[in-house]
Amino acid sequence: MRADDVKRVAVVGAGTMGNGIAHVFAQSGYAVTLVDVARDFLDRAIRTIEQNLRRQVEKGKIPEEAIQGTLSRIAIAAELETAAEAHLVIEAITEDPEIKFSLMRKLDEICPPETVVGSNTSSISITEIAACTQRPDRVIGMHFMNPVPVMQLVEVVRGIGTSDETLNLVMETAKRLGKTPVEVNDYPGFVSNRVLMPMINEAVYCVMEGVATPESIDTVMKLGMNHPMGPLALADLIGLDTCLSIMEVLHDGFGDDKYRPCPLLRKKVRAGHLGRKTGQGFYTYKGK
Repeated sequence: MRADDVKRVAVVGAGTMGNGIAHVFAQSGYAVTLVDVARDFLDRAIRTIEQNLRRQVEKGKIPEEAIQGTLSRIAIAAELETAAEAHLVIEAITEDPEIKFSLMRKLDEICPPETVVGSNTSSISITEIAACTQRPDRVIGMHFMNPVPVMQLVEVVRGIGTSDETLNLVMETAKRLGKTPVEVNDYPGFVSNRVLMPMINEAVYCVMEGVATPESIDTVMKLGMNHPMGPLALADLIGLDTCLSIMEVLHDGFGDDKYRPCPLLRKKVRAGHLGRKTGQGFYTYKGK
């Protein structure tokens, strides 16, 4: 199968990343099925996609009529079996290895042998995910950046069994979305999070040790290093639970103490202070 053959896409998981991925595929002309077991997640996802499309119209990036055209190409479903109709399936569920492995086994049973299955995982081994299936040659990482409609990068992660055909299909498909795909090999955290998360983790250590306030740390990185967003504000945007999960993957994968998650990061996650999605992280977002 080539990129030209991909007409129908299924996105499993209607959270922040899932609705963003559905958005860009539908906007690029693909028929998309957005799948989630929670109906309220699906309803919220459609509302979010519409809001983001309206922002694009306001900024002059797309015409008004593109809103309805894009939404008309998105179907929602609570049944995983609907993914069987897709040429390309992308999972965008929670960053938990066992949950992802279980989903991959189910998708492998449901989908025809030629279907390509991508994972939006930000750190979990694509080789290990692929090993849960009978099609390791057709499993690949397709790691989008948040927010998906805005960010250009797609980290395309090749597992040990991923075929050239699958790699080429996904690289070309990402380009058709208007994205810039970058091929990387399968190591813990890939490139993006292997570099980013230790920086965020070190910023959390600076807070814990009283080196500076979150505001001061973020100001140093924005004005001194020309980062568009400070590491702690970025952590809140990503989700502190996701940051912790990725640091644990890095720590387990490399066995090196430089990847040990900061105790303050663990404490905040245990307290339910996960960042923007809960209204409280290193900053307070209630009422915003």
